[in-house]
Amino acid sequence: MPQHHDVIIVGAGQAGMSLSHYLQQRGIDHLLLEKHTPMHAWRHQRWDAFCLVTPNWQCKLPGHDYAGPEPHGFMKKPEIIAYLQAFLAKVKPPLMTGVTVRHVQPQPQPQGGYAIHTTAGDFTARQVVVCSGGYHEPVIPRLAERLPAHIVQLHSEQYRNPQALPEGGVLVVGSGQSGAQIAEDLHLAGKTVHLAVGDAPRCARFYRGRDVVDWLADMGYYDMPVDQHPLREGVRDNTNHYVTGRDGGRDIDLRAFALQGMKLYGLLEGLNDGVMSFQGTLRAALDQADKTYNGINAAIDKHIAEKRLDAPPPSVYEPVWQPQGGTAHTQLDLAAAGITSVIWCIGFKPDFGWVDAPVFNGRGQPVHHRGVTQQPGLYFLGLPWLHTWGSGRFSGVARDALYLAEQIDASLARVDAQVPLGDEVKAPLVSTN
Repeated sequence: MPQHHDVIIVGAGQAGMSLSHYLQQRGIDHLLLEKHTPMHAWRHQRWDAFCLVTPNWQCKLPGHDYAGPEPHGFMKKPEIIAYLQAFLAKVKPPLMTGVTVRHVQPQPQPQGGYAIHTTAGDFTARQVVVCSGGYHEPVIPRLAERLPAHIVQLHSEQYRNPQALPEGGVLVVGSGQSGAQIAEDLHLAGKTVHLAVGDAPRCARFYRGRDVVDWLADMGYYDMPVDQHPLREGVRDNTNHYVTGRDGGRDIDLRAFALQGMKLYGLLEGLNDGVMSFQGTLRAALDQADKTYNGINAAIDKHIAEKRLDAPPPSVYEPVWQPQGGTAHTQLDLAAAGITSVIWCIGFKPDFGWVDAPVFNGRGQPVHHRGVTQQPGLYFLGLPWLHTWGSGRFSGVARDALYLAEQIDASLARVDAQVPLGDEVKAPLVSTN
């Protein structure tokens, strides 16, 4: 017989662990299936100088708030891993590692529930929660196939440090959070960096005496549910603002980098005879990023005025550099510029093909309300803006996990009140840890 559980959770990152915490509180039988090891992405898919871009006080996993000496600092990669390892030790989840889930399929009535086919055998469950995140397949354009063979190509999840790259210039494609921070990491190491700038917005690190995150928290932004956001579900497609927590936190100003020698370009367009071409979008992209920057600060100004708060005077960012005309920002001769590495920082796409249920939109994203789908007993957790800004982060996943635990508990209770469990036999939990 397949091993049976009331709930199977797919993924043992912070989302799966948080849900396990609340299910244990309610005495609900469950099992986590993890393809790698717990918190795998944090250990193995972040560069060496990675640090949080949100202050440590926002680390609020269930029963595991940040308790270190720097609540307004930004944990570095080793500290993040230690924080998560301590959380794992607290939760002590029922866990199987090294298990790839290949297929999740609803079972017909009267049996109901789900059949879960994995590399470790078959399971059944009354309910399934997908906690595998939304960043599954690295996005690399087909153009990459035509780059010269000697050029080293990495996706952002593979980048570790500047020293691991060959001597020579580096082209970073994409200026979201990862792209901007990796470009900075390379720039600070003395690399000649060429950056293809996208449409990512930016924000200030500190403004009027405080971290911008502190101001936005006071303004209630992080408690705003997605259905009250001006963009509604469209906000889930937004690129994150680029900023950094490095060296105590600071702005990332691409214009300032340009003054220091970084080469900036517009959106990548093509490759012909060893020459990269870019769209003429650089000036508009920088202007729009600055508009967002100043707009957030203006909202803080309004909040300070309305609350009559004592704070340093307001300011407006003025550009310190502007792109020049010609082809300086639209063409890059790879050989002439000595480019030996390209780092693709243009994101990921989801792959939920293993979930065989009619709950996805035309782009392969799950359709849900606070993680609850229209397919009874199927849930999602840990996705960006699942409910609020913090849903995919340490700051908000606990609230979402608690909500789903309550929904799961109520659903199981309703079924149990009408349909007996029958002869279901639960196998003992097995862990490969």
